[in-house]
Amino acid sequence: MGNTSSMLTQYDIEEVQQHCNHTFSQQEIVSLYQRFCQLDRSGGGFISADEFLSVPEFAVNPLSQRLLRFLDGLNFKEFVAFLSAFSSRATIQQKIEFIFKVYDLNCNGKVTFNDMLDVLRDLTGSFISEQQRQQVLTHVLEEAGYSKDSLLVMGDFIKILGSSDLKMEVEVPVD
Repeated sequence: MGNTSSMLTQYDIEEVQQHCNHTFSQQEIVSLYQRFCQLDRSGGGFISADEFLSVPEFAVNPLSQRLLRFLDGLNFKEFVAFLSAFSSRATIQQKIEFIFKVYDLNCNGKVTFNDMLDVLRDLTGSFISEQQRQQVLTHVLEEAGYSKDSLLVMGDFIKILGSSDLKMEVEVPVD
């Protein structure tokens, strides 16, 4: 599986399926492998940040710079595991864990008010003022029983987002 020019074996496909908790079918994994090979222009078996940024939809994503820290240097198995959080078959727990990692920029297992504000700033750009962002975020936290000074851990994210209807899916083209 390290050489992107080789074909996937049945064993490779099953190994990738197991690694991503069977989020994708065998046919979807083959399609993802073909896409991975297209992105891996160097043919080294890994996708660089520049190769990810060649995908127009990714390049214009307001969170692309945050996501690059997960993506730079991924092999195929890691690539599929990353995409699995966007699948309709991913559990709410998998989606929340992914979202938490996006917010937890310094990877310390805690999300601060400023971490959330940074993401909100990335998402809203100049459409709303800094004061409005802070007010919205403060209100959302207070409604969930937290304050500006709270340090949120994964369990807090599960509590806050677990009851919402997360729609975070990616379409995998099937040939």
